[in-house]
Amino acid sequence: MSESNVGVVLAHGAWADGSSWHKVIAGLRSEGVRAIAAPLPLTSLADDVAALDRTVELFDGPVVLVGHAYAGAVIASTKEKKAASLVYVAALAPDEGETVGDVFYRTEPHPQAPELGPDRHALIRLPEEAFATAFAQHASAHEQALLAATQRPLAAASIGVPVGRPAWKDRPSWFLVAEEDRMIPAETQRFMAERMKARVRTAPVDHMPMITAPSTVVDIVLEAVREVESAR
Repeated sequence: MSESNVGVVLAHGAWADGSSWHKVIAGLRSEGVRAIAAPLPLTSLADDVAALDRTVELFDGPVVLVGHAYAGAVIASTKEKKAASLVYVAALAPDEGETVGDVFYRTEPHPQAPELGPDRHALIRLPEEAFATAFAQHASAHEQALLAATQRPLAAASIGVPVGRPAWKDRPSWFLVAEEDRMIPAETQRFMAERMKARVRTAPVDHMPMITAPSTVVDIVLEAVREVESAR
């Protein structure tokens, strides 16, 4: 199988790390698409954008950026010219002047969503039980335990920074709406997707479809990759 000249950079959200994309990476690789997970430190929005940009630099040609949850703000904040299009996977998409917190708290939370707040280090951690009840309720018990054990906390300040002009205003975008998401309500996701004028795909998936429904994620990413290929 010939390898695509379009690369993919995958940006994880809060309470996850790059390994959360391993099934999607394998699925893209089987289709001849090189994908790399950006190791976001989750220490500040600026730090995360810098980590994303360093990963994009590893590619010679155009790149499709894929962001999950909080990382929707990260991929939209890049100035990298190689970024050809954006894919949002149950992601947050603040508009210019808005913060991640503004869109995250736009609607009433799901009844099983955890209460979140910073610890004495100004970091937000997800309670262990929330991985099974809200974060990845469709995952196996083993996967839920692994996600909890490897979670990466989010600096509270990251969600309070107003963003600049988002890249989705100038690039094609796709949005996978997770209809059974208990962290970011589907209503909020649809609002953001429509505002972005993104190409919307919906699926009966939880907040972590890269783990629980990886083929659904692979399909929407491949759609973006193929469009960039055809444009070249």
